[in-house]
Amino acid sequence: MNVTEFLGIERHSEDTFSLEVTEKLITPGQFLFGGCGLAAGIVTLEAHSGRPAIWASAHYLSYAPTGSRVTVTSTLAVVGGHVTQARAVATIGDKEILTINAALGTGTLSADRPWATIPNVRPPEECPPRRLPIGMGESIFEHIDTRVALGRTFDQIDGVPGTPHSALWARIPDHLDPSAATLAIFGDYVSGGSTEPLGRRVMGRSLDNTIRVAKLAPTEWVLCDIQMHALEGGFGQGIGFLWSQEGQLLATASQSIAQKLWDQ
Repeated sequence: MNVTEFLGIERHSEDTFSLEVTEKLITPGQFLFGGCGLAAGIVTLEAHSGRPAIWASAHYLSYAPTGSRVTVTSTLAVVGGHVTQARAVATIGDKEILTINAALGTGTLSADRPWATIPNVRPPEECPPRRLPIGMGESIFEHIDTRVALGRTFDQIDGVPGTPHSALWARIPDHLDPSAATLAIFGDYVSGGSTEPLGRRVMGRSLDNTIRVAKLAPTEWVLCDIQMHALEGGFGQGIGFLWSQEGQLLATASQSIAQKLWDQ
């Protein structure tokens, strides 16, 4: 299974795709998971341009509820010798849901290793599963296998503040091929990263979501190394480093998130 199959994306023309917001693509709030929206934009832009994503950023404008059909239309604004600058717009009928801007292309210069450092954590098979509280209903989290590599599980959150650093192992069963779109889905785990430092369960709604691709390398599990920077006035900021099991930096993800306590 690849990411296009997981998202259920259909192609209608050179620049137009669509997907139905099914239960496996939604948040517990019953609307499209932000990482899936960004992933759909990346699939559309990569197919239209014929180039791999270097970075892509989504600006979330409204909700796409369960059962709705989202249409994604792309525009290649500038096509250069090595880089294409492009954008995509996701809509439900005449209503704009999100906008994705991206650069796509390839180059030749590479360092011999990443300059960031992977944290020292246990392998995924030795980490406890990350489960949402009972009663949250069907969502994407029922279809992604997630393990807590650094930090506390939901049932261990007890009101005691922790550190701004947490990490999760994540995989989609059936071994999705490595892609920028797949990493965009995992990168959206940053939206829940304030739970660990606050010591209280936090809900997050992404305002923006950016994925920057380093290198696509085969891996069954992806380590989402989350580092939160701030939470002020109801808005959090953080970054995630996405690593392969072999220690290859795959991408970085960053977000601004509207946040509130879960019990509110």
